[in-house]
Amino acid sequence: MTCTPEELAQRDRLEDSYVLAQSPTMLTIERSVCGCDFGGTSWTTRTQAEQLITQLDLNVRSQLLDLGAGSGWPGLYLAQQTGCQVTLVDLPVSGLQIAEKRARQDGIAGQLTTVNVSATDLPFPSNSFNAISHSDLLCCLVEKQSVLSSCRRVINPLGCMAFTVISVVPDLSDTQRLHAVENGPEFVESATSYQDMLDATGWLVTSRQDVTAAFCETMQRQLDADIAHRESLETLLDSDAVEERILMWQSKLNAVQDGLLRREVFVVRPDRARSG
Repeated sequence: MTCTPEELAQRDRLEDSYVLAQSPTMLTIERSVCGCDFGGTSWTTRTQAEQLITQLDLNVRSQLLDLGAGSGWPGLYLAQQTGCQVTLVDLPVSGLQIAEKRARQDGIAGQLTTVNVSATDLPFPSNSFNAISHSDLLCCLVEKQSVLSSCRRVINPLGCMAFTVISVVPDLSDTQRLHAVENGPEFVESATSYQDMLDATGWLVTSRQDVTAAFCETMQRQLDADIAHRESLETLLDSDAVEERILMWQSKLNAVQDGLLRREVFVVRPDRARSG
């Protein structure tokens, strides 16, 4: 599937951001915000990553596919904790290269495969994986349902997928909806609900959890950490960019606190009554 110009621009921005995220200042901020230091770009915390181990029933026999994997969070962590094999998929090459280096440093290079491809066109045989994860990915893509369909094809019939996603709260006024879209991920808005998309692509929802409250806490830590490390950030970015970054976090946090955006965790399994 061909990426839209907006998605290509997003990919190019991420190429640079993954490199920047490896700076000592950014890694220090990440540790205080999410409890990890991989240079990740999702809002997944260490606690939420550990919950994925149970949600996906990961062990040394598992074949895990982590989409939108960036520099390896949380896929590499899950592989290190469980001994599973992990395949990281993403478009920005810089993130995957950083993940490969981290895997070597952590002694798990033999458990890792990286593939530079779109999540809408997964180049794997059907039934290749018994676990799939993606963290805040669908809200950053246009072709959300295509990703879910592609995942459905490559999952084992007895497998499981767990993912987090940020979405616009339904039944908002036009003004509220616009404010939500302005403060959410780039492609947060969707005409179709995630429940309907999952139904249409052959998935059964086994668990759906609203984690917006924890999301607010994580965003508040992000804002506080940026303010606390403002001087160090200004050695990486100019002062105007840092000010803009802090104002951005505050605006996003306000939108979530005002009930305009939510973050959820879905755990789904293939609907075995339907073909992939």
